[in-house]
Amino acid sequence: MLELGHIEEALKTYKPSRLLGDHTLNPDFAPQPPFRNAAVLLPLLAREDGLSMLFTLRTAHLHAHAGQVSFPGGGAEPHDMDEVATALRESHEEIGLKPENVRVLGTLDHYITRSGYRVRPVVGLVQGAPEWTPDSFEVAEIFEVPLSHILCPGNLSAQEVTREGVSRRYYACNWQDYYIWGATAGMLRNFVEVVGGR
Repeated sequence: MLELGHIEEALKTYKPSRLLGDHTLNPDFAPQPPFRNAAVLLPLLAREDGLSMLFTLRTAHLHAHAGQVSFPGGGAEPHDMDEVATALRESHEEIGLKPENVRVLGTLDHYITRSGYRVRPVVGLVQGAPEWTPDSFEVAEIFEVPLSHILCPGNLSAQEVTREGVSRRYYACNWQDYYIWGATAGMLRNFVEVVGGR
């Protein structure tokens, strides 16, 4: 079982410097600037049986990434002081998580999405007993996945799909009826590499 203290120390000493994305597994998908800045929060929660991570399921009517699993977050605004502020503001807007209820533990490497965003993943511990108030336009569901499941070898792995003769590799993780894949799983893989030594 991975302890919170280990995660804190790993993130404290890690210096994000890489530019990850679809090109990590697919070199032909090299990202092309300019990129729009964004940030997401990887929320950790301390439960009786161990740590868990919170995800959202996007609503089916959205223009981008409809019906997909994601972390709370979004594009940077001019008034955001930094990437951490973006992640906390967006999390408050999307799921009602107040910034003062988050203890930021650290950040991960930038992740470039196919839609042209340069996303900074921010890892934070949710404190207290927040009441979720999801934005009904963007968020269909809020759910948690035990960190032990994510860290179990084989549960978060590289997959491959071929469409119209083009093969694409991506990370994915199944949890109950949820399928975590794409950029969300890629950032989750980055987290696992940093805190779990993989």
